[in-house]
Amino acid sequence: MKVYTCFPEGKTKALTMSYDDGRLQDERLVDIFNRNGIKGTFNLNYGLMGRDGNRIARERVRALYQGHEVATHCLTHPTIARCPLVEAAYEILEDRKGLEGLTGGLVRGHAYPNGSYSPEIRALFRQLGIAYGRVVEARADYELPKDPMEWHPTCHHNDPELMEKAAFFAEFGKRQYLKLMYVWGHSYEFDDRDNWGVMEEFCRYMGGRKDIWYATNIEIIDYMEAAGRLKFSGDNGMVYNPGAASVWLQIDDRAIVEVKGGAAVSLLPA
Repeated sequence: MKVYTCFPEGKTKALTMSYDDGRLQDERLVDIFNRNGIKGTFNLNYGLMGRDGNRIARERVRALYQGHEVATHCLTHPTIARCPLVEAAYEILEDRKGLEGLTGGLVRGHAYPNGSYSPEIRALFRQLGIAYGRVVEARADYELPKDPMEWHPTCHHNDPELMEKAAFFAEFGKRQYLKLMYVWGHSYEFDDRDNWGVMEEFCRYMGGRKDIWYATNIEIIDYMEAAGRLKFSGDNGMVYNPGAASVWLQIDDRAIVEVKGGAAVSLLPA
């Protein structure tokens, strides 16, 4: 008997988006995501809000990003690998605390500003409650991160092969794999290049597909951690979920099973 981990509702593909700096153009980008049922993670610098008129106002954050994820991007957007670790700790903790005050929830994600990080910073941020860190180097392997603190996206939205990559992902049908497409960028780049049509086309094409899980970065991390905590019997005939969130499994080619939080479930044929 083969038992495979699935994404929610038995899906095997997930799409996530990640956008940095909290500029005013996020208003338009969030509208595009919402119209197409796509979820985004928005990485904000609490210490830069209100310094000029080009960033989302603090009082707008909770309403604008409702249904999406707000994540850290350091307090003042430093090239963090050049900073003493005590400064790195200050930058991440103050950003977390400020953003949590604005959103009313936990903020546990991160995108490294200027793509700058180090092994010491990865370890420090993990100790300070950060669950993942997105880097800027793209890898078009459509894989889940091997190290969540060094999470490589699939591509930037300005990749000239964006739609080709989207088509490959959308048409991929081998259920023995879990596949993830992860697109990142800055919303102000659409104004700079006058190419909002790129994101409109991408989201129209990718949105509304029944076989894709539309998720924020932290939802993916939390779900895979929950899946990793499942406890199986020696013969794979029973599974126990010690957590609170449901996890879905594919059993051979015959069934998709939801294992609810706190439940022990038989996986054997009825």
